[in-house]
Amino acid sequence: MEKKLEEDDHEAGPVPALRLDRFGFLKQELSPQGLTKGRSAYEYEREERRVRKWRKMIGVGGSDWKHYIRRKPHVVKRRIRKGIPDCLRGLVWQLISGSRDLLLMNPGVYEQLVIYETSASELDIIRDISRTFPSHVFFQQRHGPGQRSLYNVLKAYSVFDREVGYVQGMGFLAGLLLLYMSEEDAFWLLVALLKGAVHAPMEGLYQVGLPLVQQYLFQFDQLVKEHLPKMGEHFTQEMINPSMYASQWFITVFSYSFPFHLALRIWDVFLYEGVRIVFKVGLALLKYCHDDLIKLPFEKLIHALRNFPDDAMNPDTLLPMAYSIKVSRGLEETRQEYEKKNGKINKSTENEKQLQ
Repeated sequence: MEKKLEEDDHEAGPVPALRLDRFGFLKQELSPQGLTKGRSAYEYEREERRVRKWRKMIGVGGSDWKHYIRRKPHVVKRRIRKGIPDCLRGLVWQLISGSRDLLLMNPGVYEQLVIYETSASELDIIRDISRTFPSHVFFQQRHGPGQRSLYNVLKAYSVFDREVGYVQGMGFLAGLLLLYMSEEDAFWLLVALLKGAVHAPMEGLYQVGLPLVQQYLFQFDQLVKEHLPKMGEHFTQEMINPSMYASQWFITVFSYSFPFHLALRIWDVFLYEGVRIVFKVGLALLKYCHDDLIKLPFEKLIHALRNFPDDAMNPDTLLPMAYSIKVSRGLEETRQEYEKKNGKINKSTENEKQLQ
């Protein structure tokens, strides 16, 4: 039977080679403009020098990382903002997120969750698998290795944290991580993010009612009014609020619909500096397109906010603009304002219940 299958495979002829970009996504366009230009010898040499610097900084398997980051945190921050070399990205993401430590402290846990536990979310996960990076070669094959790995990671997390379980947007986080690391590594990085190993926990983005999404959208709305007052006024006139365009920015950290090369650069900074970069990038996008957006009526405005122009998506233009926007004070003030407002709402609801 095996021999017959081999013959049948041979008779089918060679499978045409897929046209992929450097990240493994199917190329959408066949025009010369869509082709990646070859790198010059100078660019290759520059990239090699950059990789050597990073290897020296992190050491073999990350052995020097903690020592270096204590001695030269400003150098680490600057290099991360310039972009982590793609060949080292998976390892560095694990180091800066704290997930490597979680993995070492919990041997065998991931295997236990995948093999021996059952999840109430299994059917939901299976339904959504094919919606995650459908144009990436790793996830294209139905029930192929990519989809199986994605299922395993999401199922394991839904068992690990039954209160959160599984929510659709989590697939993009796990899918992105799986392109740079093993299943077990991706699982523990997901845990580090949602449980807050280094930065504020993200699990509120996925809990019932999406409480953290509501908070972030409130904060973003206030920051737009503070940093871009004309745009804030125009949005108010057109009855536009961030829930109409920015929810996915926070739920998937720009991995859902943004160009992959930009999403990676944002994730480099996000894992090191936290959610502030999501606010900064969002404000930078609006600032970059400011003059066009404030002229648009409601329907065209909604379309523009969900489909930014290609030139706005250049990380070397957008990210320096984002870094220059100061949000720390504004985020703290709006967080307190939101909690105060939310507290009042909760109290008034309790009072109403008591009166009834």
